[in-house]
Amino acid sequence: MRALWQRSGVGRATLERLAAADAFRSLKLDRRQALWEVRGLPKELPLPLFDHADGADAGAEPEVTLPVMPLSEHVVNDYRTLRLSLKAHPMSFLRARVTQARIKSCADLRASRDGARVSVAGVVLVRQRPGSAQGVVFMTIEDETGVANSVIWPNVLERERIVVMGARLVVVHGRVQRHEDIIHVVAERLDDRSDWLRLLTEDGETLSTALAHADHVKHPGGEDGRELKAERGHPRWHPRRHPRAERIIPKSRDFH
Repeated sequence: MRALWQRSGVGRATLERLAAADAFRSLKLDRRQALWEVRGLPKELPLPLFDHADGADAGAEPEVTLPVMPLSEHVVNDYRTLRLSLKAHPMSFLRARVTQARIKSCADLRASRDGARVSVAGVVLVRQRPGSAQGVVFMTIEDETGVANSVIWPNVLERERIVVMGARLVVVHGRVQRHEDIIHVVAERLDDRSDWLRLLTEDGETLSTALAHADHVKHPGGEDGRELKAERGHPRWHPRRHPRAERIIPKSRDFH
């Protein structure tokens, strides 16, 4: 990492962002080890007089083997830094719990008959309330199998407004409405199960603040700009603000 920094001229802040995004696997460094090494770099490049000095400013540091980051935490950090993950979907780590609660996957809806009562869960992608829909909200959720669309009538919206507008992970209970290949779940009740996302972390830290709230209609597409800062000097990696306390999953796209 030190050689890359010296030869590329890329700033430490940029290297830290790249490390947080898990961009150094070609150097056989996962995000945790890469962040550790970036934070160990001097604050500034050496002056020309010391261009050929190979030693670190504070002397050689002992090699530290950091704990392996679980896949679920990699996914959490992928969403926080890249707004997506190619490793896995957050819902895949909750599938056993969701199945035990008799909640269908989005893909299962394709086999459901019209009028069947179902429950389906997923991360909220989109909320729409067209002006021509007389107050009806259309919500799209996603799990590792695909997406599902739900229809929320005004009377349900009035009763469940906090969940509809604020949930990051939602369970929709209702009836299947289908016309050929077009399938909706007409919502009768919604549960905010954002608390399940704490199960994605190694130590059970809550992720309720880590997932972005739904975009308010006045501010679509906004995102939290806080950056992860890591501290050194301890055999384990300790960020100043724990990444689990950051907003990591992109905000939904909400429209009138």
